[in-house]
Amino acid sequence: MSGKQRGPLDGMLVADFSRILAGPYATMLLADLGADVVKVEDPRGDDTRTWTPPVRDGVSTYYLGVNRGKRSIALDFRNPEDARLGRELARRADVVIENFKPGGLTKYGLDHASVSARNPSVVYASISGFGSGAGRKVPGYDLMVQAVSGLMSLTGDPEGPAYRAGISVFDVMAGNHAAIGILAALLHRDATGQGQLVEVNLLSSALTGLVNHSSGYVAGGTVPYRMGNAHPSVFPYEPLPTADRDLIVTAANDGQFGRLCEVLGIPEVSDDPRFLHNTDRTRNREELRPLLVERLRTRGALEWFDLLVEAGVPCGPINTIDGGFAMAERFGLDPIVEAGEGERAVPTTRHPIRFSETPAVYRLPPPELNEHGDEVRAWLEDENA
Repeated sequence: MSGKQRGPLDGMLVADFSRILAGPYATMLLADLGADVVKVEDPRGDDTRTWTPPVRDGVSTYYLGVNRGKRSIALDFRNPEDARLGRELARRADVVIENFKPGGLTKYGLDHASVSARNPSVVYASISGFGSGAGRKVPGYDLMVQAVSGLMSLTGDPEGPAYRAGISVFDVMAGNHAAIGILAALLHRDATGQGQLVEVNLLSSALTGLVNHSSGYVAGGTVPYRMGNAHPSVFPYEPLPTADRDLIVTAANDGQFGRLCEVLGIPEVSDDPRFLHNTDRTRNREELRPLLVERLRTRGALEWFDLLVEAGVPCGPINTIDGGFAMAERFGLDPIVEAGEGERAVPTTRHPIRFSETPAVYRLPPPELNEHGDEVRAWLEDENA
């Protein structure tokens, strides 16, 4: 059905009933790995098709960013025939993924219990905002989760309001967790023949994603607070001003700090008892910061970047997105690839994982709504397929 098969997930059929970001991001990762992903959309289309600007050739770049490698079929589950085709797709699938409100697919026979009864080996992944228990009725949007998880309380100036992160960080994190869960469940299925339900929710992804802050509370009883760009446990680990713009300096251990001081021309500072170890530097950061800034202001950020990186001191200029891509190009990461071929090819960001034997594939551009509807319908109707 999918033509030439390539990638480590060759031959894997994914029925994608998800919308917006977390689910589509997960299924895009699977498509990059060779899975045949059939994106099932309401006839009105995925919401992100209308989330503009920006656009490319009239199409939302938000939608383009998380839907390469898939085929699209439009099904209206309120139509009994379309609902039947959805169930048939789920019956044939290796993986089903959805992010409807918990219980929202039950009336169509597309919930886990119904699908697994017809397809016992299916890996069924469900993504929600707050789980399938007491939080099942609460819609899940990334901004809500940034708020209730505590992330926004950590983001922004200490004297200013709480801020959201610049991206839907927990949608992306939940999408990654869903992909990991799916791959683990497929490995279990290979060993036992059993499918299973994989549940991911944004709040749980957020709490684990807060890492050291979560641990500080759970294991140490400490509720962290906003520190702007400062780190609660490490210094220097923040932007510091140079002659032209701020430079992120992350000298997180004693060796890195010693090399930083050497390059800055103040080697005696690393031997000062006030700054000898990280705990000392963190405790005395207000005394140390002006000593570093005085030297950093003598050169520009990019000049310091080259000097410090050469010495093994982690640092980096604060770029805009174009600068981030330029730096990835400089490092030979080739961050931009094309999904699809010919006139329909769309520039897209490279899959983040490199494989020595089974590299990621970018077979198809993000599909137009119902672009593959006829071929998918014909395949589902063919009892011998």
